Amino acid sequence: MDDTLSYPPIDPTNFDLIIVGTGLPESILAAAASAAGKTVLHLDPNSFYGSHFSSLPLSDLTSFLHSQSSHHSPPPSSSSSSCSADHIAIDLSSSPMYSDLDISSHSPEPLQHSRTFNLDLAGPRVFFCADSAVDLMLKSGASHYMEFKSVDANFVCDGDGKLLSVPDSRSAIFSDTSLGLAEKTRLGFFFKLVDGHLKAAVVGSDGGDDSGRRISDEDLESPFVDFLNKLRLPPKINSTILYAIAMADYDQDSMEVCKDFLKTKDGINRLALYHSSVGRFSNALGPLIYPIYGQGELPQAFCRHAAVKGCLYVLRMPVNALLMDKDSGSYKGVKVGSGQELFSHRIVLGPSFIVPSPLLKSSPDILQAKLKDFGLQDFRGKVARGICITKSSLKPDVSTFLAVYPPKSLYPEQVASIRVLQIGSSLAVCPSGIYVLYLSTLCGDAIQGKKSLHAAVNAIFSVPISGTPENSNTDESENADVKPTLLWSALYIQEMATCSFGSIFSTPMPDGNLNYNDLLDATKKLFYMMFPDEEFFPETVRL
Repeated sequence: MDDTLSYPPIDPTNFDLIIVGTGLPESILAAAASAAGKTVLHLDPNSFYGSHFSSLPLSDLTSFLHSQSSHHSPPPSSSSSSCSADHIAIDLSSSPMYSDLDISSHSPEPLQHSRTFNLDLAGPRVFFCADSAVDLMLKSGASHYMEFKSVDANFVCDGDGKLLSVPDSRSAIFSDTSLGLAEKTRLGFFFKLVDGHLKAAVVGSDGGDDSGRRISDEDLESPFVDFLNKLRLPPKINSTILYAIAMADYDQDSMEVCKDFLKTKDGINRLALYHSSVGRFSNALGPLIYPIYGQGELPQAFCRHAAVKGCLYVLRMPVNALLMDKDSGSYKGVKVGSGQELFSHRIVLGPSFIVPSPLLKSSPDILQAKLKDFGLQDFRGKVARGICITKSSLKPDVSTFLAVYPPKSLYPEQVASIRVLQIGSSLAVCPSGIYVLYLSTLCGDAIQGKKSLHAAVNAIFSVPISGTPENSNTDESENADVKPTLLWSALYIQEMATCSFGSIFSTPMPDGNLNYNDLLDATKKLFYMMFPDEEFFPETVRL
């Protein structure tokens, strides 16, 4: 039987933009271009939306991780020798974005309920109530397709391995029993100083002069940790501010291992985001919210928005080759799995697509010049991720929370923060009585990343050595000192590829941040490079 018969013909065949992959950046671009009146064809070889940003059932997630951990070449039928009078087809391949998969099952229960899970491939992720992702959803209308619930609590690990509450307001500071009076006074003074600086900056932007209350430019350009030390804040308070509120990634006290020192001005901006998120929405108790059904709802929301604006969607459609002009070497279109050729003025590809090196070297010189940078994204390190399933909460009486393990809090050589997000069944990501915990940390290589993940897993869970865990799962909920028993886990290393700009555009992989702000900035930049005269989601007029 001819496999091409299973692929539907696509009509029309000419578009302003073709996008391959339904990850978050691609989905936002499809919605933005459609809102600007462009004709858009959105393809995905997968049977689901979201790609590397999806939320999947347990069995589907493991299948996707395995499939994206090795090179994939197009079928022989889409040969680069295929050409017409004016263009040539250049085969596409996919580069592995995941490695060092370690999947462990200690109980049959999660697998028996596989379809009732919605597991985030790019977790842990949250939304700050006042961040740019929320603003974009409200502006574009994508928020109509999503529902959120508040993250119940935020914790930070102290030097003794205990999880302490993160104070998110002055009232929280003075009600926190873990802080002494002197610590409360200094922390309250610090927040008052920051608040005065931010208000003075607003006054200054309006033409007023309130420089006396502003933090000096010299301090703003200095490392944030130096500024905190200058204020003589206790080490425990410094750690909470740096890693649980400002969300610094690397050990800010070590010049040798810190790859990204947080400047005071950036730290102040992150504090402002954190505190402005508290109380923005009436149904959110703290600064953080999480989408019902998982983070994969976000790209789907933008896809729905794009479809309403006229974007054409085709899933289960492989894209096997690029169509390049013989004379100029410029992009013309794509060849899909059915053999059909589709044409567009511009194309955006997901981050895993590449042109195989041997094929590129055998292409005409003009094509080599045009495609030499395609597939050579800037790989800015790696992020180690983990997904763990258990039957009891790490913190009794708290279902959904974020916990941060600062550098050196788990072992002396820990150079980066480890973030843990626990989600319960109330958010429709797992069966009742089950909890999902997402872990992540930046790393230079797989060895370092896996060491950090294993340290966190061993600190959080009781890991069965053999057999089923039921024998060690007695009355966990009644004893806060008993660790939750690990039922199932997936640990893996993900490449962090950034955008690629050239004759062919490609989108970034999920980064190591909790929110999407940096990814949205990169996506917006890509949109304006393609459509410099268009507005990124114009304001709609309400009648």
